[in-house]
Amino acid sequence: MSNTANITIHPSAIVDEGCKIGEGTKVWHFSHIMPDCVIGKNCNIGQNVVVSPGVVLGNNVKIQNNVSIYTGVICEDDVFLGPSMVFTNVVNPRSAINRRGQYAKTTVKKGATIGANSTIVCGHDIGEFAFIGAGAVVTKHIKPYALVVGNPAKQIGWMSEYGHRLSFDKNGIAECPESKEKYKLENGEVHKIKA
Repeated sequence: MSNTANITIHPSAIVDEGCKIGEGTKVWHFSHIMPDCVIGKNCNIGQNVVVSPGVVLGNNVKIQNNVSIYTGVICEDDVFLGPSMVFTNVVNPRSAINRRGQYAKTTVKKGATIGANSTIVCGHDIGEFAFIGAGAVVTKHIKPYALVVGNPAKQIGWMSEYGHRLSFDKNGIAECPESKEKYKLENGEVHKIKA
C-alpha cells in the first residue's frame, strides 16, 4: 500500500492524473479512479470500484466492492453504496449510438444508503438519509428518510438517520430506538425534530 498525504492506495489500484482525493481516503484492490473526479476526505473505496471522470464524492463516503460510479453521479457526505449496486447514466443506451453527451445527472443526498445489488436508473435523485433496500430498482426520485424496496422500488416506510425503521404515533411522531432523536411525519414528508 502506498500512503501519500494520508491517502492509502493499494498497489493494484490505478489513480489517473487530474483527480482530487481527500485526506484519509483509502482506495483498495483493482479499483480505478479516473481523471477529473473529486473524492472527499475519509472515503473508503472498496475492491474493483470504478470512479468515472467528473464524479463528485463527498466526505466519508463508503463504497463496497464491485461498484461503478459513472459520469453524472454526485454522492454527498456520508453516503453508503452497497456491494455490486449499479448506477446507469443513459436512459436509452444503444451500442451503435454514441450518447456520451447525454449523461443524465443523479444526486445521492447526505447520509443515504443504497443496498447491495440495487439499480439506480439515472436522472433520479435519492433524498437525505433515504434507505434503498437490497436489490431495489429505483425509477423515480426518492424522498428524504424514505425506505424503498422492490422492482420497481416502492416506498414501504421511513428510516431514521441511524438506519432504524420509524413507527409514527397518532400525532405523527416517531423516535429512533438507538439515537432517541424524534421525527415528525406531516403531509407525506418526514423531518427530524430539532432538540
